[in-house]
Amino acid sequence: MANPLRFIQQVRSEVGKVVWPTRREVVLTTIMVFTMAALTSVFFFFVDLAIRSGLTYGLTLAG
Repeated sequence: MANPLRFIQQVRSEVGKVVWPTRREVVLTTIMVFTMAALTSVFFFFVDLAIRSGLTYGLTLAG
């Protein structure tokens, strides 16, 4: 059976080794994530539009 007190000490020791990002890094990374998400959504909107238009055109010709 592991000693709970020793476990907590080890956890605190490991957390102390973590290099936390600065506020500036967090803000820049967040902006990058939102920008990439917006660009990806625009890209897939146009891909969906092209596929839908192509299928509509093809079905119109076939029907």
